[in-house]
Amino acid sequence: MLLAEVVAASAAVAATRARSTKAQLVADVLREVSAAEVPVVTSWLAGEPRQRKLGVGWRTLAGRVDGATPASSAAGPPAGSHEPRLEVLVVDDVLERLAATTGAGSTARREALLDELFAAATPDERGFLVRLVTGELRQGALEGLVLDAVAAASGAPAALVRRAAMLSGSLTTTAATALGAGSPEAAARALQQVRLRVGTPVAPMLASPGGTVADALAALGADVVVEPKLDGARIQVHLDRTAPEPSPRVRVWTRTLREITDGVPEIAAAVLALPAERAVLDGETLALDDDGRPRRFQDTMSRFGSTPGEQDDDAQVLLSPFFFDLLHLDGRDLLDEPLEARLAALDALLAPELHARLRMPGARRPDSAAADAALASALEAGHEGVVLKDLASPYAAGRRGKAWQKVKPVHTLDLVVLAAEWGYGRRTGTLSNIHLGARDPEGGPPVMVGKTFKGMTDELLAWQTATFPGLATDEPAWGVVLRPELVVEVALDGAQRSSRYPGGVALRFARVLRYRPDKSADQADDVDAVRALLV
Repeated sequence: MLLAEVVAASAAVAATRARSTKAQLVADVLREVSAAEVPVVTSWLAGEPRQRKLGVGWRTLAGRVDGATPASSAAGPPAGSHEPRLEVLVVDDVLERLAATTGAGSTARREALLDELFAAATPDERGFLVRLVTGELRQGALEGLVLDAVAAASGAPAALVRRAAMLSGSLTTTAATALGAGSPEAAARALQQVRLRVGTPVAPMLASPGGTVADALAALGADVVVEPKLDGARIQVHLDRTAPEPSPRVRVWTRTLREITDGVPEIAAAVLALPAERAVLDGETLALDDDGRPRRFQDTMSRFGSTPGEQDDDAQVLLSPFFFDLLHLDGRDLLDEPLEARLAALDALLAPELHARLRMPGARRPDSAAADAALASALEAGHEGVVLKDLASPYAAGRRGKAWQKVKPVHTLDLVVLAAEWGYGRRTGTLSNIHLGARDPEGGPPVMVGKTFKGMTDELLAWQTATFPGLATDEPAWGVVLRPELVVEVALDGAQRSSRYPGGVALRFARVLRYRPDKSADQADDVDAVRALLV
């Protein structure tokens, strides 16, 4: 298959808002690919290269978008040719070599590979490759939609495709299994053979926002458990005492299925104390202070390499794991069993002395007063809020359904809009991602503290696109820079330290609530108000 065919499909997917149409467009492409191309194309259409990390940033790619250095190679036609000839597997091979390029002189070798690739690409292909490599391929075809397309292309039931992806933890492996089977019946049989394997992580089950405790109880009913919502890092831990040497007996993955085993020996030690041969546990880990209260989120994340250059002397603290689910225990798969049965197995696994250290207390089948008290207790203990979970629900790995609902108080700030970027995908042609500034208490210009494109309705996007150019002081290719006049109210989950922004602080998960025409820029919240959310 030609790269140009994937680029055209990506553009078509981005141009429609209908999920069913998007899935059908992706399925049409998947029906035409070879077995070797399936993992590559499914990964690309889900928005990322198969190799994930390539060691190439925007600065390296920027000069290659509109032009390319001539290269004489078998990768494709000479620079300046507009006839698409690049093949999918040729491009994937270049990306594979980019990912494998390390050590002295690696920068020059990567640039040579990029020159070779971009010289052979058409302008549309270059734009696609840049967005793919930089994570900006916002075409509206995320993993769930591509899995629907795999089901449509293979003829296998969508439920089987999703379950296989959940258990394998791999979109590309699932696609290869389904599409390589040869018939719908064979695909269904092959997918049914996929099982949870200790040592292979599965995508975590996710909670949906639940509004208030009363809202969540009304949606879920009385048969729930209410547990603290910890402000830490999601972990999945696999224990396998039967693993052959030198394999580790305990392995730990993050929410994104990135393995962190070597960096968290204290978690491994805690799990090795459990009286089990093989187990798969789901939980959260966080740094605690001497009083047992959660430290700042940034302190926890410093252990995961997500804040390079920002650790302080006390950031390297011990992580405490807390487990709230059990997916497998000594040969017994628990995924399809109700949460109540999984919790019973988890409680039985944790001896009393371990239970106190590895399990946060929850309230079973509380009335509304007891549920409210559980939220108050969690907040008093320094946690984010609570999660209400349906005790009858199976473990829906990789899904954000309604069976788990998180409730936490919302922080809001009034901030100044400094700039806006042109959108991608279905937001193409609209001013979307806004730059947010907090007032400088010393009277200087607003201090940038983050960006957000979340929470915007189509009407709001249209208003921004019509209004912002009239306030622009500059109009670079990426968007518009604004006079600092507009005030917007945003909700956020807190703040974290950051060397990226001049105020040393950044918003966490900001989303737009509304614009505040009743407020002027000098009435916006100042940067000290943002910093106050660090604690």
